Amino acid sequence: MVAAAAEFVTHRPYQSDHRSPARFIWSHVRRQPILIITMLIGAFSNGALASAIPYFTGQAFNAMLADQTQAVMQTIGSIALALFASQLIRSFLQLMRNGSSETFSQRLERDVRDELYASLLGKSMSFHDSQAVGEIMARVTNDVREVNFFMNPGMNLLVGSSMFLIMPILFSPGIHPALILTPLTFVILHVIVQYIFVRRLHPIAQQVRHNFGRMNARLAEALDGLQIIKGSAQEEQESERFDGLVDEVKGAFIRQGGIEAQYFSNLLLPLSIAAGLVHSAMLYQQGLIDIGGIVTYNGLLSLFGFPVFTSLNSLSRLALGLASAQRILAIINTETDLDRNEAGYNAPIHGDVVFEHVDFGYASDNLVLHDISFTARAGQTVAIVGQTGAGKSTVTKLINRIYDTRRGRVTVDGVDVREWNLKALRAQISIIEQDIFLYSRTIADNIAFGKPDASREEIIEAAKQAQAHEFISGFENGYETVIGQRGVTLSGGQRQRLAIARAFLTNPPILILDDSTSAIDSATEDKIQRAIYAAAKGRTTLLITHRLSQIRWADHIVVLRNGRVAAQGTHEQLLAGSDDYRRIFARYEGDAQSPSVSVQTSAD
Repeated sequence: MVAAAAEFVTHRPYQSDHRSPARFIWSHVRRQPILIITMLIGAFSNGALASAIPYFTGQAFNAMLADQTQAVMQTIGSIALALFASQLIRSFLQLMRNGSSETFSQRLERDVRDELYASLLGKSMSFHDSQAVGEIMARVTNDVREVNFFMNPGMNLLVGSSMFLIMPILFSPGIHPALILTPLTFVILHVIVQYIFVRRLHPIAQQVRHNFGRMNARLAEALDGLQIIKGSAQEEQESERFDGLVDEVKGAFIRQGGIEAQYFSNLLLPLSIAAGLVHSAMLYQQGLIDIGGIVTYNGLLSLFGFPVFTSLNSLSRLALGLASAQRILAIINTETDLDRNEAGYNAPIHGDVVFEHVDFGYASDNLVLHDISFTARAGQTVAIVGQTGAGKSTVTKLINRIYDTRRGRVTVDGVDVREWNLKALRAQISIIEQDIFLYSRTIADNIAFGKPDASREEIIEAAKQAQAHEFISGFENGYETVIGQRGVTLSGGQRQRLAIARAFLTNPPILILDDSTSAIDSATEDKIQRAIYAAAKGRTTLLITHRLSQIRWADHIVVLRNGRVAAQGTHEQLLAGSDDYRRIFARYEGDAQSPSVSVQTSAD
């Protein structure tokens, strides 16, 4: 088995095979042995009992031709009763087969989707940074659904129809040994046609899935940026771009239809039936078979109609299912540059954070951080300042291993973060970013996201510390209010206070505030500043901020310029000795006149 490195791996009672799409699907299929057996029993019995129809029909013809008396009606009645009983049994077995197949396919879809979702959660941010969200969504939804269709109706029809190919070969020699020639020839040619058909269809199926993924990615991107599209009056241009992708999807489906139209078995079927009729008539003239034998034999040959007509659909489903499984495996088998290091260092964090000559770049050939070195002692508040694009946010993402350094190292309590158990490390670090992400859940669920077992009292206390309790209580449903996706039903300040409450609830030894008060109105800023100041006590706090009210009470300040440490020290030291810091200070000096700054300074 191929095991891809991952930040997060779910513990499953089974291990799927990632070596090829067919092996991947089979590794999931074999986990349902009872359903496999019931499907095979149902498929075989369907073919066998379908063969009973031409057999009993042939017997009825012989009875009518042999006897014109009243007794023939009794014989015909008995044959009809036997025919009815056989088809009644067949219908119940078909119900078992189709029920098993549908259950099978739904379980397969569930398991594959679970595995893919867990794999996506386990990928590093470097992986996700390079992926279009819509493309990923297409794989998680439509491609996984195609794997479902691979099983039902695809494999279900293929297995069921294969039994209809076997029955004429099995029963024709019972009429006359020579009659096996036509069905055997047809089956051999039909299998060859199917092989060629799948070989031609597979690359087209891959193109269909690829084009659909591109179209879905464009759709997701357009919807995510809908406000920009409308604000720029670009609806018509975006519609034209999307229409082009829709045409590519349409074109791929048309090419698929063109190959399906050339399915040669559609011609083989009538040729085989005609050949079988001529052959059986010749044997009748020679006195080797009777009229009932001709009827039975040609009825058996007519069974080939089911596999011919259904195989066109089932093989298309198989091709699309395998193409989709290949796209799913492309994600699962992608190794990330991070792993969870389950056997790594695991201990309560004291709070010492040290950067030692750190280089980093999102792309290997383009560094954004150069030789970064600074220390944040346990309990200290360290402010990281600099102009936009200096690398401030990137620095913080190296502490909890969202990314790994290219050179140098970051240590927490003297241990390289790469040697920490990843879950233990991240569970003790809280990050509040400028771009707050909230889920379409209740306010209480959003606050308790990092601590799902938190009591309502703990949630309320965290909200009070973050100055959020008052506005939450103003909602009709209070903490049970369901907020919109990404918190669009809340103001920027409300979203940030909920994020701060979420951090307070987990009570982390290390707290990272990435410009987290930028959207807070001036009336609320004083309360938030006091809450942050209180939260910073007793824990290591890294501040990325333009608020001089926060910079001033930091124990240590690191000034970044173009991805390098330009200066570091206290506020007074930097004012005296750093031109870069003085420029930053001068730029935001107007903030120092705000009431929140004077209050915060007095708090210091």
